Amino acid sequence: MITSNINITKPTYLEIEFSHFKKEKENSTGKEELSENEEKRVQELKKIDREVRTHEQAHLAAAGGLARGGATFTYTKGPDGKRYATGGEVNIEISPVEGNPKETIRRMQQVRKAALAPANPSSQDRSVAAQASREEAKARAELSNPKNQEDEKVKSGILSIYNKEYKESQFSVTA
Repeated sequence: MITSNINITKPTYLEIEFSHFKKEKENSTGKEELSENEEKRVQELKKIDREVRTHEQAHLAAAGGLARGGATFTYTKGPDGKRYATGGEVNIEISPVEGNPKETIRRMQQVRKAALAPANPSSQDRSVAAQASREEAKARAELSNPKNQEDEKVKSGILSIYNKEYKESQFSVTA
């Protein structure tokens, strides 16, 4: 009698069915084809990816120099193994310009424009726009304060005198 250490077992019905199913799913390139539901999910993820990237690009374009770096994305892995952007953000400088209400007003207008730039602003986008509007209102109130108006006149007068003296010094001839 000859014995062997190798156990040969018959594949079960489930194993046969599974291997047959896997072969059916393979396409001509050797990659597995996606089920109908998986293909729908991939198409949905592609659409979301395009929308997210377009949304964040709108923020970047409107933010100009206030953007702090590029857009960052959160990703979801699809049934096809690829990563799709499903969320994103753009960091924008939203602090008021200390001691310069006019510049603060300009900055807050640009922040609001950047926040509302996408076709469908998110609730976070609307919140940032509202915050920018509040900061702009504070800057306008500061600017309308009589003391600040006087300070602005003084600054403007000093700048005018400086510019006049500078221009004169450019054209004066010394003997």
